[in-house]
Amino acid sequence: MNRRSEGGGSCIAIGTTPSTSRFFHASASSDPATSGGPTWIRKGLPCVCFKKKGNYARICVNEERLRRLKNRTKVYFDPTRLEHQEALRVLWSSTFPDQELDGLISDQWKKMGWQGKDPSTDFRGAGFISLENLLFFAKTFSISFQHLIKKQGAKGPAWEYPFAVAGLNITFMLMKMLDLDANKPRTLVSAVFVHMLSENEWAFDLLYSVAFVIMDKKWVDKNASYMEFNDVLKSTRAQLEEELLLDDVFKIEDMPSYRLLH
Repeated sequence: MNRRSEGGGSCIAIGTTPSTSRFFHASASSDPATSGGPTWIRKGLPCVCFKKKGNYARICVNEERLRRLKNRTKVYFDPTRLEHQEALRVLWSSTFPDQELDGLISDQWKKMGWQGKDPSTDFRGAGFISLENLLFFAKTFSISFQHLIKKQGAKGPAWEYPFAVAGLNITFMLMKMLDLDANKPRTLVSAVFVHMLSENEWAFDLLYSVAFVIMDKKWVDKNASYMEFNDVLKSTRAQLEEELLLDDVFKIEDMPSYRLLH
């Protein structure tokens, strides 16, 4: 590895290997005395360079944005908090703008794919951020969101997946995939995402939206049943990881599956 200055700053330059194409091999930069992520991350370096097609690019960490995202993941859904109650109401109105909600506890919620009449009992480990993710998807990509929600029930309960609960599971899957419960990124995928977050504070919410449409497409292509949901979710994670590591993907909007969103 060589020190290299780029744009007035210094970072560690790391060439790619044929087996990794875009990034350094994890074992090549691992500290033998410490298990976990790449050495540059554990040592607290702000940026790392990698070589691609003869040029150097850099992965940088915006510690403040990463801290804010991690703080979001630690907020539990609290049905007694007015802002959490209001977020649920906004989600309902964004999903069914022509239908008035009877109350925060109502059988109407089952129509959105919650397990019972009280959606607050479904959040568990996903927390309030999972509701924020659903709201972001509904408001930012309303055409895709409405297309997915209206498909529910089209083929009967044996075929469909519970839309809202699926969204909570996607949030939880992403938090694990991106090491948001760790002090520092531990994988190349999470390191790449941290760089994307440094470029766009809404990277996690955008990735969530991409993950949802990938999951739905895989569900349809597989003609899956509810019992196969975990398999579809694992396949969705694998595709996300693959796309994040593509040579020409530097932000969420570069991911091939981003084109599925409208």
